[in-house]
Amino acid sequence: MAMNKNTVLAWATWIMIFVGFGLIGLGAFKYSEVAGYGFAAVGIGFLAVAWVFNALKGRV
Repeated sequence: MAMNKNTVLAWATWIMIFVGFGLIGLGAFKYSEVAGYGFAAVGIGFLAVAWVFNALKGRV
């Protein structure tokens, strides 16, 4: 299976979605202090970048 640009972006999108939800989960359930807000904020940032990667599929 050859990996072209769209396949790489699709894999990067899925990986970033999983990492983003993982970070949000860490912030919500493991760290109840101020650090939890940082983990959740970074997780939301990962989801935003994954959204951009998904929008770029087929355009680059």
